[in-house]
Amino acid sequence: MQPTCSFVYLCLVGLCCFVSYDMVRRPALALLADSLGANPFMVGMIVALSTVTGIFLKLPMGLLSDVVNRQRLMVGGVLAFALPPFFYPFIPDMSTLGMLRLVHGLATAMFTPLALAMVGDWFAQHRGEAFGWYTSATQGGGLLGPMIGGAIVYQYGFSPAFLLAGVFGMVAVCVFWLIPQETPRASASPHSLATVWPQMREGLLRVCQSPPILMTSLVEAAKMVGNGTLMAFLPLYGLLVGLNAAEIGVLFGIQAFTSFIAKPFMGRLSDRSSRQPLIVGGLCLCAVMVMVIPHIESFGVLLLVAGGFGFGEAVVTSSTTALVADVSQGKGLGAGMGLRGTIMDMGHAGGPLLAGLLIGQFGYSGGFFWVGALMLLTGILFGVMMIGIKKPVML
Repeated sequence: MQPTCSFVYLCLVGLCCFVSYDMVRRPALALLADSLGANPFMVGMIVALSTVTGIFLKLPMGLLSDVVNRQRLMVGGVLAFALPPFFYPFIPDMSTLGMLRLVHGLATAMFTPLALAMVGDWFAQHRGEAFGWYTSATQGGGLLGPMIGGAIVYQYGFSPAFLLAGVFGMVAVCVFWLIPQETPRASASPHSLATVWPQMREGLLRVCQSPPILMTSLVEAAKMVGNGTLMAFLPLYGLLVGLNAAEIGVLFGIQAFTSFIAKPFMGRLSDRSSRQPLIVGGLCLCAVMVMVIPHIESFGVLLLVAGGFGFGEAVVTSSTTALVADVSQGKGLGAGMGLRGTIMDMGHAGGPLLAGLLIGQFGYSGGFFWVGALMLLTGILFGVMMIGIKKPVML
């Protein structure tokens, strides 16, 4: 692995960005929406809104990054992690909260697919392992953010948690500027819509006509349906069974910690074996964990289930990211990551909304069951569609 220094800096940026992001969204966001009088559907909508931005922007950003310098595009994403948390303490109502969530969604939309494409460029021979380490760093943010945020909300309220999230975001901005600038990918001639659009259109057609990319992205979407469901409704279910905000934060922390530990090893395993069976098994494990949650009231058992979901998440993500990179490598790497991110965010946005409707209709038990069933069906469909594909043809 050659660009070690740049990779370490990028991992540190990802860590700080997602500490900041997850301090806001787990469990503080759902609890804040609940305190403002939101019903289950509105809670799901608020949690989903930030991913709506990603649905519309991740693919264009990925396509554009195949044409112009990725690092310059990523600056906007890092700033979008850092600045919005400072505005949450002044939120007066649900509509303002929704608008801020849309703005905050620029963070992952403008940063995540480009960072993944950069890692894919750097480590063509060991993508599974490299993606495992990078996503472990971001998962470290998912580990620390909820635990820190939940504890601060429990002890001091919402405002201190949001302000500290902003501080972590500003640290990410500082570390980002330490990454050495890459040589521009495109020619030195000025860019214009007339010169950039044909190349973006070519990349779009290339990735959209690839069944392995589409099917693999669909698996990520299904996983994020489950993830979004937990993000929105595990805090409310936890309160229902007697947990406090700090304990709910620990549940998310355990989920993230398990994923954090497992991702590099599962990524290495996916480099040395077929990625498809790992993807199917990981998604099915996540589905079962979602289904059993409403039947558990013990904090200790919920910790085990959260850890099980985190492990399944690690298995899926380390393999799907590498599989998309395998297929879309070269000129289409940013486009492939952008398409994956767009489809994934559709699942992330749809998960809380779907779960909110189902929980409103069937309660927690029925709602979580049908979300898990959808994930299981997606895993089975992916396994059937990918039978016989040992090594996808590169684009």
